[in-house]
Amino acid sequence: MSRSGDDPTVPSVQFIDAAGTFAPNEHAERYQPFLDRLTETDLQQFYRDMANVRAFDIEATNLQRQGQMALWPPSHGQEAAQVGSARAARAQDHIFPSYREHVVAMIRGVDPIDIVRLMRGNTHGGWDPADPSNGNMHLYTLVLAAQTLHATGYAMGLNFDKAVGTGDPDHDTAVLVYFGDGSSSEGDANEAYIYAASYQTPQVFFLQNNQWAISVPVSRQAREPLYQRAAGFGLDSVRIDGNDVLASYATAAKHLDDARAGHGPSLIEAMTYRVGAHTTSDDPTKYRTDDELQSWIARDPIVRFKTYLQGLGASDAFFAEVDEEAAALAEDTRVRTLALEAPGRELMFDGVYSEPHPLMVEQQAWLERYEASLEGGNA
Repeated sequence: MSRSGDDPTVPSVQFIDAAGTFAPNEHAERYQPFLDRLTETDLQQFYRDMANVRAFDIEATNLQRQGQMALWPPSHGQEAAQVGSARAARAQDHIFPSYREHVVAMIRGVDPIDIVRLMRGNTHGGWDPADPSNGNMHLYTLVLAAQTLHATGYAMGLNFDKAVGTGDPDHDTAVLVYFGDGSSSEGDANEAYIYAASYQTPQVFFLQNNQWAISVPVSRQAREPLYQRAAGFGLDSVRIDGNDVLASYATAAKHLDDARAGHGPSLIEAMTYRVGAHTTSDDPTKYRTDDELQSWIARDPIVRFKTYLQGLGASDAFFAEVDEEAAALAEDTRVRTLALEAPGRELMFDGVYSEPHPLMVEQQAWLERYEASLEGGNA
């Protein structure tokens, strides 16, 4: 029997159980001191982040179904894993996402409409990662696991630039890279582990195990838990309850601190679930059961954390305020998406070379002549 999937016998860090009760298990002890950094405002921000991205994600899915985007990768169900880890990163840290880290992008400062523009085909990249307002959030990567190598290369550069281990909390920098259980089977991810271990890079590999690589279950990919693979490469690793935002925060905070201090790379496997489709071109009812789906919906990260906050005394007025904010974000997403205009044809030529190039000038002129001939023929 495979132990790589949702197996309760595998050690996993958990602070908040599925019922919303604060009940740290024995594996959480190593990480509990990192929760002392959190204030009541921080905890409420976690909930606000998760509620906002859930509303945004649902609205974006609806917009795709209505023909406003070519594709949408839902993040429904993975909010806690993403919010906790992203909030653990510092301003100078660099984030390398896969393609469904919507709330991570929002936390780092990316305008949500830029994610829509990318999936709509209005732009090649979505946003400028060099723009300080985007919080060192690098571009989405649709080629599975390619971002693990990009992140490792960047982290190697941080070592060369001596941006690690100086003891200056505003200078020392880490890299956080997101990828999934399917990507963990790619050669790129395994090569990234090798280089990270060899060069002792300041990075954290954040593996979101959402149980399905499109239609392939994680039990088909691995007979043992994915986090255990890291030991073979010399990486420290841990498995967490990925639907527990406090577990995500505390483990990411600890391992990012270690990375900045020069203690090398590590891996966190967050056990979570993709409630929606892999993308809107997918039909998950063809390969997974409703019983499985419902068992994970019962562990919804937002419902769980709401119960926890209510136990701390969070008011009904706070939750009502968050609901209004989330609804406003969804409405703003719809309005601005419908207002988007198609880019000019020059977009496909502008970014090929850093400087004007005669071949691009020639190809653009040819395209303009060709389209003009079609317009003339239709007339």
